[in-house]
Amino acid sequence: KSGLDPSGAWHAWGMACLKAGNLSSAREKFNRCLKPPMDLNQLNHGSRLVQDVIQYLESTVKPLLIADDDYFATLRELEATLRTRSLSVEMMCEGKIQHNSYYQECLFYLHSYGTNLAIISFYMRHDCMREALLHLLNKESPSEVFIEGIFIPSYESGKLHMLENLLETIDPGLESWGVYLIATCKYLQRKNYYHILYELQQFMKDHVRAAMTCIRFFTHGAKSYTELGGKQTWLLKIKDHLKVYLQEVSRSSGRKKMAFTFRKKMSAADVSRHINTVDLQMEVTKFLHRCESSGTSQMTDSFLPTLFGNNNMKMDVACKVMLEGKNIEEGFGIAFRVLQDFQLEATEVYSKVAKQLVKQQKYSEIRQLLKCVNESGVAAKNDGDNIILNCLNEFKNIPVEDLDNLIKDMDSDENKIQAYVMCNKLRSAYLVSVRQEKSRAVQLVQHVRQLAESSGDDVVKAICAQWL
Repeated sequence: KSGLDPSGAWHAWGMACLKAGNLSSAREKFNRCLKPPMDLNQLNHGSRLVQDVIQYLESTVKPLLIADDDYFATLRELEATLRTRSLSVEMMCEGKIQHNSYYQECLFYLHSYGTNLAIISFYMRHDCMREALLHLLNKESPSEVFIEGIFIPSYESGKLHMLENLLETIDPGLESWGVYLIATCKYLQRKNYYHILYELQQFMKDHVRAAMTCIRFFTHGAKSYTELGGKQTWLLKIKDHLKVYLQEVSRSSGRKKMAFTFRKKMSAADVSRHINTVDLQMEVTKFLHRCESSGTSQMTDSFLPTLFGNNNMKMDVACKVMLEGKNIEEGFGIAFRVLQDFQLEATEVYSKVAKQLVKQQKYSEIRQLLKCVNESGVAAKNDGDNIILNCLNEFKNIPVEDLDNLIKDMDSDENKIQAYVMCNKLRSAYLVSVRQEKSRAVQLVQHVRQLAESSGDDVVKAICAQWL
């Protein structure tokens, strides 16, 4: 008469029937107020009214296997109790749910009015993981339901291995689970749960991604190569994963198509290249670890470069290796291999090293660097000269004797003249200019005279004028 919503009254009446043990009458009352969800895959446990019903039914179930309750147990429940004692864990949960009217009632309400997540969570709460997984597959629920309803409860309760065993039992190739497993890996990565991620990747036999996670374990949080020296087992694990992957690829190459579609693919050439990178990183790590331990290391980086970064970071590794040894020659071999293997811009790296040496006032080391570059066999004609010119461009205050020695080491007279001019040593520039072929000498001396005039060096200006 008053036009109020009657669903509250029906729900209260249904709950009263439940409490009185009149299950069939409760179903009838709830049918008038409970509705199935619009989307069975929504990430919640359905309406509050349904949750109240399930909560009450679960709290009312007489716990099996407790002596006091056995006196009041019906013959059917007692039979179920005896049966469950002798069955496996997997069958035990089935027995408990199948032979208890209250559990059956829960399932009725969940299947009629609950979401897939609510049904799966119910199975998980009552140790029926297999039923939860089969329901997920049967309803083709999205990955979020798997993560929220099955995966998170499994690892939080320490049952990850049980979950992995069941996934494999239901589908030995894991293909049915591929979408769910990849989504779970992404979830773990977002959460920074890298140890669980690595365990899952190993279970999935996803060796390429497992290797990538090992790279993260190796590099993350390390502040020095001494620390990286203690984490070298991760490098060995990376190699192991990549080698196993190569074996699997070669085994399956004869077949029409490779199985395991959800696992990350990589060409054999790329895998070999990555194995080579790991080998080189091991050499770099041992070398720099030794340098830091012996105290020859002088560089303090705000970040720690490794060969697993981009090309700029790889160039930083090459620089670090050359600069941290006892001398340039000690680390040049490893640095040269880094430059060659990754086809990096060698002159840029050498110039960077030379500038650092100028800052450290190790001028004789620059000459040793030039010697190593020239003896490497792949240096272009002017590489050595360009390294020195790049240095002089930034540093004008190199001591006179060291400066003269560096410029004398240059191959090309033209570059020597340019270097003397850069350092405002016009007399030296004049002396090299006059040794050139006559017509070129005239051009060079005229240029030196103009510079002397504009800088007010009357002595050099007069010498040039007299020669001309």
